[in-house]
Amino acid sequence: MLSDKTAIVTGSTSGIGLAIAEALAGAGANVVLNSFTDRPEDHAMAERVAGAHGVKAVYVAADMADPAACVRLVEAAADAFGPVQILVNNAGIQHVARIEDFPPERWDAILAVNLSSAFHTIRAAVPAMRAAGWGRIVNIASAHGLTASPYKSAYVAAKHGLIGLTRTVALELAEAGTTCNAICPGYVRTPLVEGQVEDQMKAHGLGRDEVIRNVMLARQPTKEFVEVSAIGALAVFLCSDAAAQITGTPLPVDGGWTAL
Repeated sequence: MLSDKTAIVTGSTSGIGLAIAEALAGAGANVVLNSFTDRPEDHAMAERVAGAHGVKAVYVAADMADPAACVRLVEAAADAFGPVQILVNNAGIQHVARIEDFPPERWDAILAVNLSSAFHTIRAAVPAMRAAGWGRIVNIASAHGLTASPYKSAYVAAKHGLIGLTRTVALELAEAGTTCNAICPGYVRTPLVEGQVEDQMKAHGLGRDEVIRNVMLARQPTKEFVEVSAIGALAVFLCSDAAAQITGTPLPVDGGWTAL
């Protein structure tokens, strides 16, 4: 489906990002994995993805809070496999605090990684997409890009902004054969979330099922975590020719959270 296309997935060494990278590789794309570390196991992960799916894959370290590093990531992908045709902006960080206690440096960091990095990678990747007459940009937003929760001012602001960026880019590229959409997950079963389950069990003195249903998924009507494989499958669909007329769209995958 995506044979020999060059794809970047930022923040892709675990969780949602890794699942998307695996799904794109499974569809035939050559994939650039990314995080801010540069460990042997990072490069080994890319080798594993390549071997498992019979494609090419490399790992490129880049601090997504650094605009120049964002541009270098796009350039490195083009050097490795050819011009970038698929860009998935997934990198993100979080901090939770009351607005009056929210550290300004954390606000700046979250806006830089969760929002500004997408601007910088898109800006760098779009010229090649225009030249090719084909491209796919998928921004991983959140249910918090469509609604809000207390104590997450920077995260909510960044994700709302990411949806605005998505819509603007979609309009600019509407006649260039390139789409730009946002996936808006609710609570997803990732290693990070699994760790939070254990923490919440201790904090509330409750069993696992009760914590998941009544604490963590209190706002997710299905009372089930989204699986990372579902996000990966949706990303592949949005990159397919079947989704050529879907653009500028935030797509919730949240068990009904934003339907409330």
